[in-house]
Amino acid sequence: MWLSVKELELRRVPFDETFEPGAIDFSGENLDQVTPLRATGSAEMLAHSGGEIRVKGQYTVEIGSQCDRCLGRASFPLTASFDLYYRPMAEIAREEEVEIDEGEAEIGFYEGGGMQLEDILREQVLLALPMQRVCAETCKGICPVCGRNRNEGECGCSVSAVDDRWGALRNLTN
Repeated sequence: MWLSVKELELRRVPFDETFEPGAIDFSGENLDQVTPLRATGSAEMLAHSGGEIRVKGQYTVEIGSQCDRCLGRASFPLTASFDLYYRPMAEIAREEEVEIDEGEAEIGFYEGGGMQLEDILREQVLLALPMQRVCAETCKGICPVCGRNRNEGECGCSVSAVDDRWGALRNLTN
């Protein structure tokens, strides 16, 4: 859905969109959209703001990925709200360094005649996902010796911790 600056100058634009799996590209992040992403909310141009746009809403989706510990499937049901502000890209100083305060660090920028709602939602979903994606907090991972998934059963391998900091000195002879 295109959020047009010209339309936002005239009125507040509500949205209630459903994006089927594949409509928003998560493939570069090794993620799968399991359920349709449903987003509701509105976008509006703030009065006397010089083109600042506010996009407010909420979304619901389930994202799947590979577990970082056992390489099995991990699933992440997400439901979140967002309240975002965007300014025109032309406001950024081109050749000089500008100090920004903490409030300005929370503002995004758009270029041209508007922005895609899909791009906003993709960013919000990626930010909502955990840094370490595991199938369960109790996931035991993969055995470093035999490669078996420890969640499916114990493999019997023994992993001994070796402190080889002094190994090079052991090889010295008189």
